[in-house]
Amino acid sequence: MSKLKQGNNDKAPLRVFSSSTRWIPFGFRELWMHRELLYVLTAREVQMRYKQSILGMAWAVLQPLALMLMFTLIFSVLLKVPSEGIPYPVFSYSALMFWTYFAGSLGRAIPSLETNAALIKKIYLPREFFPVSAVLSALFDLAIAFAIYLGLMLYFHTPFTVNMFYVLPILLIQTVFTLGVCFFASALNVYYRDVKHALPLLVQLWMYATPIIYPSSLIPDRLLTFYALNPMTGIIEGYRNVLVKGISPDFFYLGVATAGSVFLFVLGYFYFKRIEMTFADIV
Repeated sequence: MSKLKQGNNDKAPLRVFSSSTRWIPFGFRELWMHRELLYVLTAREVQMRYKQSILGMAWAVLQPLALMLMFTLIFSVLLKVPSEGIPYPVFSYSALMFWTYFAGSLGRAIPSLETNAALIKKIYLPREFFPVSAVLSALFDLAIAFAIYLGLMLYFHTPFTVNMFYVLPILLIQTVFTLGVCFFASALNVYYRDVKHALPLLVQLWMYATPIIYPSSLIPDRLLTFYALNPMTGIIEGYRNVLVKGISPDFFYLGVATAGSVFLFVLGYFYFKRIEMTFADIV
């Protein structure tokens, strides 16, 4: 009898998770404890993307490269859109590779909870790892696309400057902004699948509202204030300044982008965590 009681006392404590209507604090400690799982999910995302693919990692550069060639033909050769004295392939590709990273992250992260529904229903793990791993795996594609861009710089004799190191903090700002969008939209997509269906149209419209295929100098002064409210404007202009023009980024517009990115990240993450425990019942 005593052994039976001792055996019952040795049972592992049962961990109970429940949804709450109050704001849920950031669980960075829990995320750090499960960091190996995030690495596994990110590696799985990369492997699944190129599984049974003939071209393999070449797909990472085909999209921005094909868009660059098309935009060069249409906007540079035919429509004569100014590129501020910069060869248009370099001008457009310097923005397209980072936009492709953004668009690709949204395309994979927003339906990630739906895609991993079986895993979510079976075991508990930090649900935010699914959109985060999708965003981190897109960095792999960006690294390959950036290597192609360095080749373009050499071909068009674009100088390498020390200001290129600003790419790292700008990329951090963009990643924070991307995660904020993905947290909010992926959680919303669990309830309303219209989100993933509207995504391609939204990304397309968003691209034309960002100075990717044209310089921001074409925007009338009276509209610049509203134009800068798009965080991707300051981010893309920052990349173009440091990579193509060889100057430091415009810290005002980059500061606006940073503030917007942090705000959206906090808002998106809190919304994600607030409804996280309902995902298994709905997804």
